[in-house]
Amino acid sequence: MTAERPTDVLAPRPVVRSEVVHAGMIWDVVKDTVDLGRAGTVHREYIRHPGAVAVIALDDEDRVLLLSQYRHPARQEMWEPPAGLLDVQGEDLVAAAARELAEEADLVAGAWWVLTDFMTSPGSSDESVRIFLARDLSPVPDGARHVREAEESDLKTRWFSLDDVVAAVLEGQVRNPSTAVGILAAWVSRAGGWAGLRPVAPPSL
Repeated sequence: MTAERPTDVLAPRPVVRSEVVHAGMIWDVVKDTVDLGRAGTVHREYIRHPGAVAVIALDDEDRVLLLSQYRHPARQEMWEPPAGLLDVQGEDLVAAAARELAEEADLVAGAWWVLTDFMTSPGSSDESVRIFLARDLSPVPDGARHVREAEESDLKTRWFSLDDVVAAVLEGQVRNPSTAVGILAAWVSRAGGWAGLRPVAPPSL
């Protein structure tokens, strides 16, 4: 007997009315009036988000590159993978991931796979994040390096053992969601011989 796997199902309810409560610099706060059928009509406020990508970059020794970046809402410097918003109209997701890897880590990857997908906080945001695994890494040429600004100007980069980062996540020392989800997914995938990875074509840069 084959075990049944859980699968999230797209099942939108009718939206009777929708209004932007706050138009932000990157995302908006939206208020929807939703018809739940027998459960009646409810009002729900949430963040409308463009989505994001993140990159678990592994070298030949299975070390992972993480960035320490200040996150103001958390008031913390957090260890994160290279990541960024899907804020370029029509940009392919793997191309966006390659752009972020180059801009934040000064790296180019020759091999790409989809590692996993997740939603950051589905009760309060529609943000969806795709996490890629990147390997066959090489430096960005000196003349093509991105000039970082704002919080990114103080980015610190460091290579960590994948196993050490898994331990840090499980002990609550590292709490960024893209780090936690991506690192645990990479660790489980490695244990399975990388058999579950979804291949993608490397982007043209």
